[in-house]
Amino acid sequence: MTMTQPGVTALWDELCSRVKTGDRFAGLSGTMPDGGPLVLSAYLATARGIDTLETPLPPGVSGYPALTPRLGAAFWYERVIHDRFGVVPDGHPRLAPLIRPGPPEEHALPRHVTGYGIFTIPHGPVRSGVMEAIEYLVETPGEAIPHLNMRVFYKHRGVADRFAGMTPDDAVLLAERAEGIASVGHALAFCHAVEQIAGCQPPPAAGLVRVLHAELERIANHLDVAVRLADAAGLAVATARFALHKERVQRLVSTLCGSRFGRGVVVPGGVAALPLLPPAQILAEAGKLRTAITADAGALMGTSSFLDRLRGTGPLTPARARQHGALGPIGKASGYADDARLARPYDGYPSLTLPSAPAHAAGDALARLRVRWEEVDQAFGLIRQAAEQLPERPGDPARLPCEPVRGRAAGWAEAPQGEVLYDVELVDGRIARCQPRSASFHNLVLMHEVFTGDILTDFPFIEASFGLSVAGVAL
Repeated sequence: MTMTQPGVTALWDELCSRVKTGDRFAGLSGTMPDGGPLVLSAYLATARGIDTLETPLPPGVSGYPALTPRLGAAFWYERVIHDRFGVVPDGHPRLAPLIRPGPPEEHALPRHVTGYGIFTIPHGPVRSGVMEAIEYLVETPGEAIPHLNMRVFYKHRGVADRFAGMTPDDAVLLAERAEGIASVGHALAFCHAVEQIAGCQPPPAAGLVRVLHAELERIANHLDVAVRLADAAGLAVATARFALHKERVQRLVSTLCGSRFGRGVVVPGGVAALPLLPPAQILAEAGKLRTAITADAGALMGTSSFLDRLRGTGPLTPARARQHGALGPIGKASGYADDARLARPYDGYPSLTLPSAPAHAAGDALARLRVRWEEVDQAFGLIRQAAEQLPERPGDPARLPCEPVRGRAAGWAEAPQGEVLYDVELVDGRIARCQPRSASFHNLVLMHEVFTGDILTDFPFIEASFGLSVAGVAL
């Protein structure tokens, strides 16, 4: 639901009032439709769905009162708006470039901490191993990390602007590639928006197939986090074992649909085709994977030297997680959970039982890993339920016609990193605007805050425990 406010101040008042009464701040974006004035759109996650509050700025203005001093979670969102449109959020605490590089004179290493022996370590954007391009500026006296800054613009590809003019069938291919490790999550959120515009409900069998691929993607992502944590701890056998499990999960996905990343499966109106394996074989393969992964996860979580490296490392307090609206495993590890599969269910999830998981409050790297193992177990349970229900719907089509002409809607899905949003507007059957927001973008800013009391050798554990994608940040 989209609601227009009479001005920026009224928009911020309404937004902050609803956040205080229980809705969650889910994002902020800007657009300039048809070359007109900048329109600010704020998103709120509610029990019903995603509400959009927006207002146009007066023509010719060069700034507006910043939201960040009133709602800290808008910190990065307003920097992106400034980078894209040049409109200044007056009163923003630090309006440095985020997704676009600043002028050469601004490339000097900034200093936020002063004192004897303080220096800055530029870590990245090129690092050893298969790592995404990001530059961490670590200010340190030698071991402690009193301040961390991040430069993510190396990965910026202008994805949001690329959607304009595409048909929905073509645009879903771009959505899948916005954040490669969450291809299914992004495709789902995009298609949900398109389907709302069209008034189209995918067939029940397609909803179950979507669940299968979304949960296999979740398992693969969480196994990748385990690989990186085990590698940081120097546990060669554990690193190899979880890399093997991840490979087997991705091979199963490839066998089901022809793509290791589940690409090409989710389309507006349903799925491109039903799985290439019969449900009984899906159950058998998933069962073998579950048994092997559970055994190795138990061995890893029984390794005291490994647990000692994670316990108390990179803690995010429950109060800060709630204040920011932290998403996915990062939020759950700090006692704040807003899982879209439960709060705003979609596709096959309403017909399935999502097992409950214990609450966490430690908010450290260990709690984040425990949440991921719990989500892996939940995912296997959902895969089993979905595969068992598929034979009951042998006559269901894979896809229904979905050809929206005009309209606007926000779609969402729970990716492995947390909630993904897509604000889509169609005119004459083509994309007029599409604003994606990944959980990686919403959550990565919190890495600034979790290094208190930690040292340089904790860095790889904290980064891996967040389990985010830089590509999803610098869309």
